[in-house]
Amino acid sequence: MERIRRPVVAGYFYPSEKEELLRMLGKFIESSVEPLKATAVIAPHAGYVYSGKIAGAVFSKVSIPDTVILIGPNHTGYGEPYAIDGHSLWFTPLGEVEVDTEICTLLVKKSRYLEKDIVAHLKEHSLEVQLPFLQFLKKDVKIVPVVLAGYVDDPAWYEIGESIAETVIERGKKEDVLIVASSDMTHYEEQSIAEEKDNYAIEAILSLDELLLIDRILEKNISMCGYGPVITAMIAAKILGAKEAELVKYTTSGEVSKDYGQVVGYAGVLIR
Repeated sequence: MERIRRPVVAGYFYPSEKEELLRMLGKFIESSVEPLKATAVIAPHAGYVYSGKIAGAVFSKVSIPDTVILIGPNHTGYGEPYAIDGHSLWFTPLGEVEVDTEICTLLVKKSRYLEKDIVAHLKEHSLEVQLPFLQFLKKDVKIVPVVLAGYVDDPAWYEIGESIAETVIERGKKEDVLIVASSDMTHYEEQSIAEEKDNYAIEAILSLDELLLIDRILEKNISMCGYGPVITAMIAAKILGAKEAELVKYTTSGEVSKDYGQVVGYAGVLIR
């Protein structure tokens, strides 16, 4: 198997030409904002035309450390359900990104759920779309790519979140790691319903209460695709000392498409 993970949504979710991609990222990244230290962020993963503003606003507000643990949902159904990527490099139009293979190996050893698996990552877009933002802000950033598939109240989220936090602490990297949970919010509902459901979920996220989030997702049947990554990131962040969360920005696809009958919600959150 090739050691480089090639992009699968370049030219579709974001530009495949380097200069065009840089121009677009330059519009999304707010250079006047003073970046803060954060433990985790939540960022959307739709096409940049729809959610790039939200992702850009989030990443503008955080200082990007040496290593970023990327946790996203598995939309494809391929591979292992709790999968750490086995490639050593990821490639985007902006160049190569090195995988922090040491943390990957430690996580697989520590967690009884996580397994090293290339197949789960080959066609998945939820992590790939985050990379250009990270590269734009920190050229030599390393990543730990994790994709998850499970049910809303899956006990795996606790074990994986704890394993991530413990691995970061044991490596003495608490200040040099950022967790990025990749998720969109409500999918294909009318604007007012999507906003109501998303605000209900965001309220639980901002209180850093994963049990409340789980209850609200189940109660309202909220179709956020990255509930597993978000819950896992919240658990890990709290163990790492996070005390508060802040909503950076929220919007829906209707802002761009002007179709308010079937929207997807996008939220950007800082946890620190």
